[in-house]
Amino acid sequence: MLTDTFQQAVYKRTRPWRQRLNNGRARLFDAQQLSQAEQTPYEILFDDGLVKLRFYPPLAESAIPLSDGTVIPVSQTPQRTPLVLVAPLAVNMLIYDLFPQRSLVRYLRARGFELYMVDWGRPGKYHNHLSLSSYFADYLPKLLVHVRRHSGEQKLSLHGWSFGGLFSLCYAALGKDPDISNLVLIGAPTDYHRNGALGDQYRALSRRAKWIRSRTGLRIHKVPANLLRSPGWVNSLAFKLTNPIGSLQGYWSLLKNLHDRDFVSSHATNGAFLDDMVAYPGGVIQDIVRYLWTDNVVAHGQLPMAGTNGHLNQVTANVLNITGANDPIVTPECSQAMRPLIRSKDKTFITIDGGHMGILGSAAAQKQSWGRIADWLIERD
Repeated sequence: MLTDTFQQAVYKRTRPWRQRLNNGRARLFDAQQLSQAEQTPYEILFDDGLVKLRFYPPLAESAIPLSDGTVIPVSQTPQRTPLVLVAPLAVNMLIYDLFPQRSLVRYLRARGFELYMVDWGRPGKYHNHLSLSSYFADYLPKLLVHVRRHSGEQKLSLHGWSFGGLFSLCYAALGKDPDISNLVLIGAPTDYHRNGALGDQYRALSRRAKWIRSRTGLRIHKVPANLLRSPGWVNSLAFKLTNPIGSLQGYWSLLKNLHDRDFVSSHATNGAFLDDMVAYPGGVIQDIVRYLWTDNVVAHGQLPMAGTNGHLNQVTANVLNITGANDPIVTPECSQAMRPLIRSKDKTFITIDGGHMGILGSAAAQKQSWGRIADWLIERD
């Protein structure tokens, strides 16, 4: 009897440490099971082995909860103009459907949008020939054909985050698709030389690159593309180094909260996105160095590609530009430089709280911008 009582006391005393050990083991070795991401059903309409086009069918629920505890009804009246989410490169798609209560795709679907998403896939070493224009001038036109065929609608709205915003802007600037009605651009870069601390580095690199080019004739496109490929783990590390203190604080918070299974699950969900980024093809790196960092062509209205008549002054769609006040990757000044370059009559520029990831998928974005985006699009439907 005494032994049983002693064992029960020891068991009770050590339970918090066993919880921490079990949760820590699960976070290290079974993070996928902890992750809450990507629970919204979707269908694949196009798949060429790399790039995919998703369609999100109507939600089965009559209402959905949000992260602040509010509940919104699921619209039974679909919006007329389909909305296409154009993802950036280097990221996986989890950011768009990170938590059940903080899912951009679930929210937009609940607001009644016929919703599609472009997933650029995971480029391997055999995709190093792909350039920036491969995405916005080659792939995107083909994918939008599938969207129009599936939806039965000709007019479309594009929603692009980061490079997805740049791709959406450049696609409209090609001047070949007058039926792009609306552009929602989230953290979309324009003037790389007016980009805060990173802009200072780009200007310095530009001076050196132009000096080398004028004296030696060496250009980045003469370097074999396969030597310039940026692996996914490098992109993950680079993203975290934009806020190293915040990254370290995240892991410190995990250690302090290992007893809390819900906290560990949330950390694993965020990690599923941050720790699993995707490679940049070598051809993309060539274009970034030449067109964006060195020549800064988009700041002058030109497109990051050779041999095109496209120009930002051909953009006539309604534009909603959203930037992050604390975004070190694409500052408000960098993104809003597009304002005088585009010919759109209806253009709105707003800045919200958050960094580069936060302005798309954080609780602050859900509160500050998701509703404004939906309302802005519905007003123009």
